[in-house]
Amino acid sequence: MEEKIYSIQSRKVVVVGAGAVGATYCYALAQSGLADEIVLTDKNEDLMKGQVLDLVHGQSFFPTVVIRSGTIDDYTDAHIVVITAGAAQKPGETRLELIKKNAAIIGSIAEEVAKSGCKGIMLIVSNPVDILTYVVLKRSGWEKGRVIGSGTVLDSSRFRHLLSKHCDVDVHNVHAYILGEHGDSEFAAWSMTNIAGINIDEYCPVCGKCPDWKIQRKLIEEQVRDSAYHIINYKGSTQFAVGLALVRITGAILRSQNSILSVSTLVESYFGINDICLSVPSVVSDSGITRIIESPLSSEELTLMSHSADVLRKAINSI
Repeated sequence: MEEKIYSIQSRKVVVVGAGAVGATYCYALAQSGLADEIVLTDKNEDLMKGQVLDLVHGQSFFPTVVIRSGTIDDYTDAHIVVITAGAAQKPGETRLELIKKNAAIIGSIAEEVAKSGCKGIMLIVSNPVDILTYVVLKRSGWEKGRVIGSGTVLDSSRFRHLLSKHCDVDVHNVHAYILGEHGDSEFAAWSMTNIAGINIDEYCPVCGKCPDWKIQRKLIEEQVRDSAYHIINYKGSTQFAVGLALVRITGAILRSQNSILSVSTLVESYFGINDICLSVPSVVSDSGITRIIESPLSSEELTLMSHSADVLRKAINSI
């Protein structure tokens, strides 16, 4: 019998978790043409099989790709293992209880991926994503560049959308980042925000649309921070935009794009912050995160970054 040789030359993506986020990501990824093979896994086999069947029935409408259900054996030759699994917060359950529960679930998955001999990358989506990215890094024993949290890539997209809408310009001409925790302590890096290459502080006086810009800035940042809460209150979960954000990260990896994205990664000596995972501008390529960009931040932004790190460190120490 011929021995199987495992390789990550084929663009195989294994998605752990067949819920709303995992399935929506698979749907968006299938239409992108980025992957050669999409494998969906879940402990709920009926849900997994149902999602796969629903997806493959649309294969005549998107680029050629293999879509199937799988098992932990599929980790071995995966280029990317995307972890969307985890428990949802129940009524009366504290955030800390949820953190502990998901840390155990995601940590166990990380160990299974590492044990498989996978040479690819783990992309963590489950929340709280920064804490779980840290847990995966420690439980897997992998080098930090191969463990990536989805971080504030979605938050940054929300930020760009709101700026585009407010300034009445194409969103593709808006460059802006939300940094820090993917959560309540995140902050807008206004010093890095520009429209068509013009810093936002210089653009606004030229635009002349907004005499109360400082007030508008605060409102925009609050809208970004509260977006997920509003969507969850309206319909129970977020799934479409996060699915697209994951496709963006996936493309940077599979196409080796060297894209600068605000993903969550372990930082060391980053403006005095050490041994914590949070979102910073990072270069993402086929081998994962190749370097972190230490963009100049204002003194106020540095304080906010430090506060975000403290919030995350406290949560990590609690588990």
